[in-house]
Amino acid sequence: MRFPTKLLGVVLPLSLMLSAPVQARDWNAIKDSGTIIAATEGAFYPFNYFEGSKLTGYEVDVAEAVAKKLGLKIEWRVVSFDAQLASIRQDRFDFAIASHGYTEERAKAVDFASPHYCTGGQIAAPKNGALTAAALNGKTVGVQLATSYYDNAKKIPGLKELKTYKADPEAFSALKAGKIDAWISDKWLIRATIEKNADANIVPGEQIFVERVSAILRKNNKEFIDKYNAALADLTKDGTLAALGQKYFKTDITCH
Repeated sequence: MRFPTKLLGVVLPLSLMLSAPVQARDWNAIKDSGTIIAATEGAFYPFNYFEGSKLTGYEVDVAEAVAKKLGLKIEWRVVSFDAQLASIRQDRFDFAIASHGYTEERAKAVDFASPHYCTGGQIAAPKNGALTAAALNGKTVGVQLATSYYDNAKKIPGLKELKTYKADPEAFSALKAGKIDAWISDKWLIRATIEKNADANIVPGEQIFVERVSAILRKNNKEFIDKYNAALADLTKDGTLAALGQKYFKTDITCH
């Protein structure tokens, strides 16, 4: 989620828009083509976002490094988070690298690679606001649609209302405007958002669950998953992932 919210008006280059379906590809087909097709949201700062027309971010760099390890070029698709599962089942791309978890029910539709970072769902609210799960009693909370944040927020007792948004920039804007009392999202995203919006009077609160975040791949594509996981393990071992964490977050965010 790139902030400020003017990101919502960005016009994406045609080459980054969701293309027509392609045939399902196993590892041999991907290798023979020389190109791996990857998807990301493009609106989750600092994990995947746009600087002008350039797609960038921690997860973009991770995917580029995986592709390089596999001896492949990478071709990007930008797909909204709530459309990624359906799109990968329609074989529109080879994998999606997403910065947060899907709802438990939706996650059954795909297979998951090894986690590329560890995080958790965190509350953000105005100073002196509802910054703990207990304090959310009788409050209105915003979360991104179809995510693990939605699943976990539903478990908090006593909420007045749980509002869903297509992307986190919308939820953050609602929080700033006082339309919701709190927002639950990825702890690293919340930290980066608050740093970029220091005048918003928003602060981080309690972390309410722990999460290990992985790329998603088409079901039963075992050889490709094995190749992806081996490349990711190499990037962990050689320090590449730790270095990318330092670049974007000033700390290593890989799972230990």
